[in-house]
Order: sequence, then C-alpha cells, then structure tokens
Amino acid sequence: MDLRAPGDIEPEALVAGLAALLDVEELDTDLYRGPRQPGGEGRVFGGQVIAQALQAAQRSTGDDKVAHSLHAYFMRPGSEDHPIVYRVNRDFDGRSFATRRVVALQRGKPILNLAASFQAPEDGLTHQDAMPDVPSPDDLRPDREARAALVEEVPNRFRRQVLRQRPIETRSVRPRGLVTSPPAEPRQAIWFRAAAPLPDDPALHRAVLAYASDMGLLGTAMMPHGIGWMNPALQSASLDHALWLHEAFRADDWLLYATDSPWTGHARGFNRGRIFSRDGRLVASTAQEGLLRMR
Repeated sequence: MDLRAPGDIEPEALVAGLAALLDVEELDTDLYRGPRQPGGEGRVFGGQVIAQALQAAQRSTGDDKVAHSLHAYFMRPGSEDHPIVYRVNRDFDGRSFATRRVVALQRGKPILNLAASFQAPEDGLTHQDAMPDVPSPDDLRPDREARAALVEEVPNRFRRQVLRQRPIETRSVRPRGLVTSPPAEPRQAIWFRAAAPLPDDPALHRAVLAYASDMGLLGTAMMPHGIGWMNPALQSASLDHALWLHEAFRADDWLLYATDSPWTGHARGFNRGRIFSRDGRLVASTAQEGLLRMR
C-alpha cells in the first residue's frame, strides 16, 4: 500500500528536520538551547530530550573521546510550547575517560537529568550476543502501513498523530494493535533507520540512535497485558533511560532493536533492549523503566 499523498514531506526533508532538531545552539560556555519540534503539540518526545542532552554533552567534550554510555531520569514532561535549555557540568576530564552531567530546563524548571561518559578509543577483550534470527526489513511492511490499517480503532482526535510522517522509519517483526492486542510474550523486534541519508557526523548518528532508542521500548512491557499505546485507560511515561554505545554504526542503515521486559509491577514496567547492525554487530544496549498506570 502506497501511503504517499500530495501533502507528504519528502524523506530527505524529514531527516534534515531531525538533524536540525538535534543541532543544539551554544548560548554560552556549557549552556545550550535545543530547538522546538516544528508543529509539535503537547508533550515533548522523551527521545528528543535525551538526544539533545547528549548533543550538549558531546559539544562540551573534545573529539578525542567518544560517548559510550548515558543514564537519564525524566522529572517533568516537557512542553512543545517552549525550547529546552541544557546546562552542562564538566565533572571529570582524564586521559582515558571524561564525564558530563546535563540538566535540561524548561521555564526555569528541570525536566531531565543526564549523566554521560566518554572514552578515548582503545582495544580490548571482545565478545557479544548473537543477533536474533528475524525476517529481513526488506520482507516486512513499514509500520506506517500497519498503523493505517488499524487507524479506525483510534479516536478521531488521535488519528493525525498516528498517521503522521516520521523521520525514523520502522518495520516491526510482530506489529501490535494500537488500542488492544492479544496477550503475548514480552519480546519484540523492530528494524529502524533514518528515513534518508544523514551527514557523515558520528556524533549526529549517536544522537539519532539515542532519539530512536526511546521508540517501542516501553511498549514491550505492555505485551503480556494486551494493551496498546492508544488505550484510553492507560497512562504511560518514561521514568528513566540508559544507553550504552558499543560499536560504530550508521543510523541511516537498518538497525534491529530487540527488546524484552522481564518484570512489570507497581505501575512500572522494566524493559531492556539490544541494537544490532544489519551485519550482526551489537552496536548498543538500552534499559528503561516507565510508568504504566491503568486509570
């Protein structure tokens, strides 16, 4: 099914918009401002705040060290009505490692705390998990098509959000319902990539992966309970997010996001993720706990 319409934006423009969104502006030493999402409404996507905070941390660190991990806590929902200011603290600069703390502020109040660690490249012992055996992205239909087939189950006021174009293209191995789905084992696999080529800037590719790493992860904890994102009884939000960057990659090549949820309880769901390049390299790992409250 071809979902292109006369009003659709070209993928190249969508990805250029994402790169611009993640291009934080330096206001002063260790003080940055993240732009607003054009046309954004309501709550800011958590992956955007994480990615902009990572960019601020990367801008404050020399090119001799590369981000290898970040840990973030969400404190308040961000609003699309205002830009976000990022204050960087340079906690440590050593020969091999550097650490940064970033506070994301909106209208004077913190909405996210992020700690990031950087390392000068070096060799060492190596091993990794094997990539799950799943269908190729070429054999799966785009998730936008799957959402279009299910849009009738979504209230009218949310249909524009469900069908909107995204700069990150996704293809799910097991697509799920938007409101309800049959209960299933809490494991899923989703291929993703930037919808068009990105510039050759490794820091930007890391930021785009950080942005995308908040997509689909919390939904894994919903699978045994037969509920979807658009279920009117569900209140959900990311509480914290951790990302480890293992190997070099390109975010405009297909990456496989394999996730599982070993525990859910007390209105919280815990999720883990592994991100593989198409050739089977484990390039990143994630963990996240989120609010899952049934009202």
